[in-house]
Amino acid sequence: MEITMYVNKYKHARYAFFKWRYQLENYNKVILAISFACLTGLLAQVRFYFPGSPVPLTGQTFAVLVSAIVLGKWWGGISQSIYLGVGVAGVPWFAGMNSGFAYLAGPTGGYLIGFILAAFFLGYCVDRSVKSRKYWTMFGLMIFANFGIVFGFGLLQLYGWLSITGASVDLWGLLLMGLIPFIIGDTVKIAIAAGIASSITPKQAYGSEANAFS
Repeated sequence: MEITMYVNKYKHARYAFFKWRYQLENYNKVILAISFACLTGLLAQVRFYFPGSPVPLTGQTFAVLVSAIVLGKWWGGISQSIYLGVGVAGVPWFAGMNSGFAYLAGPTGGYLIGFILAAFFLGYCVDRSVKSRKYWTMFGLMIFANFGIVFGFGLLQLYGWLSITGASVDLWGLLLMGLIPFIIGDTVKIAIAAGIASSITPKQAYGSEANAFS
C-alpha cells in the first residue's frame, strides 16, 4: 500500500513537471534557454581529441538532448540557437574556449548547426507523442537526433572544410575522422539522457499529444 502511494506521488510529480514547463511565462523560458546554452558551453570544455581528427569528443550533445526534453519543441532549439549565436558574437564558449564566425566555418561548425535542429526535432517528439517518452522509444529518437542530424550536418561540413583546405579524403576516411570514434561515447550519453527523459516525463497525455509513433 505504501509502495503504491509513492509510485502515485512519483507519477504525479512527472505530470506536474510537464504542466509546469507548459505554463511557464516566456521570460522564465528565456532564462531556462539561456541556462541550457550556458550548460552546453560548459560541457564543450570537457573535450578529448582522437588522433587524426579535428573533431573533439565533448559533453555538448548531452546538454542538447536534455534541453529538448526539459524545454520542449521550441525552447530547446532556441537554447541551442542562443549558444550558437552568442558564441559567434564572441563569447568564448565553443570547445577549447573558442568563439567567432571563423570557428563556425571550421571543421566542427556543422555539428553546432545540427545541435539546433536535433533539439527542435527531439522536443517536438516529446511534446507530440506520449509513446516517445518511453525509454526505448526515446533512446531510438535520441540515436537519430544525435547520429542522423548532428553528425549528418557535421560530416557534411567536415567534408566541405577538408575539400577547401586541399585534403583528400574518401568516405571511410571521413567517417573515421567525424563519426566512428564517437559512437561509443555518444551512445553512453544517449543512454543516460534517455533515462533522465523517461524518468521525468509523464506517460499520460497533458494536452493534445498523440501516439504519433505507434
